[in-house]
This record gives sequence, C-alpha cells and structure tokens, in this order.
Amino acid sequence: MTTIGAWVRYRLYDDAPRLRIGLACGVPKSRITALTSVVRQQTAALLDAMVEDHERATGPWEIEWIAVPEIFSLAAGALAQTRFMVSDLVVDEKKMRANLDITRGLIVSEAVMMGLGPHIGRQYAHDLVYDICRQVVATGRTLLDLLAENNEVAKHLDRAALEKLCDPANYLGQAGEMVDRVLAMRGK
Repeated sequence: MTTIGAWVRYRLYDDAPRLRIGLACGVPKSRITALTSVVRQQTAALLDAMVEDHERATGPWEIEWIAVPEIFSLAAGALAQTRFMVSDLVVDEKKMRANLDITRGLIVSEAVMMGLGPHIGRQYAHDLVYDICRQVVATGRTLLDLLAENNEVAKHLDRAALEKLCDPANYLGQAGEMVDRVLAMRGK
C-alpha cells in the first residue's frame, strides 16, 4: 500500500464517525487530483528527454530514469486512492435516473442533433435543437414533447424515434463494453 493510502486508512478509522464519509471521498479525491497533476507535469520532462545529443550519448535521456519511475509511483498512488474511494460504492439506479430526468431531456440534446443531422444537415440540426432547448428552459416542458410538436422535426422523425433519441440509456457509447472488460479483468 502506498504511503498516502496508509495515511488515508489510518485517518479514516481514527477520526470521528461523522468525518468518515468526508474522508472516504474528499481526501482520496483531492489526492487523486494532486497525483495526476504531477504526472501531467512530468510529461514536460519526458518531452525534454526526447532531445537527442549525438547518438544519445549524454544527458537528456537520463531524465527518463527520474521521470518514468516517479510517474509509475504517482499513478499507482492515484489508482490505490481510486480503488479505496469506490470500494464501497453503492449505485442507486432510480436516483441516477431521477437526476437525469431533472434536465427534462437537455442532457441528450447532442444525441438528438446527431440523429436529426442526416435528415436536415448537421448545422441546421444544431441550430434547430438549440432553439428547442431554449424553449425547454423557458417553458419547463420536456425536450421530447417540444421536438414532437416541431413541424420540421416531425417531417423526419416520429415520436417513437424521438423517444429513442431522448433516452439517456441509448446514448452511452462504448461505456457498457468498457465496464464489461474491467469486470472481466477483475474476475481473473
């Protein structure tokens, strides 16, 4: 376990119960941010190491001896903190869906634009969906309802197609496959 990981576990179980939640999330999160920031800064050193002397005889390549092990150590610490932070994660699917629904469909406006683009052109689809999104904000109605009522949209997409585009579950990209790969690796 990294020194940082040991400190967080020590502090987590030593402090008062009311602080456990804050430490379990806040400290690892700030540590992860700090560690990854330093890793990003080490990129500059590695770029300097790419400068070649005559046949790589001296100097710059030795930067790798310093930067690469440090990057690995810092990344390992960030991963340890991430694992600690999510080890007892509880996913409340109903609450997640309720949070998505708070936007009244605005969260899927890009998916709608991309679905409408092949029919009316990407830029026009962007402008049209943007205007409809402004109506959602102004009226408090859902994006789906306003899209279905729009004559230009209705020429190309029926309500069933719009419902599919407006469902956040259909706009996850490769997320499911990535999760499956991670879970499969964990099972090994």
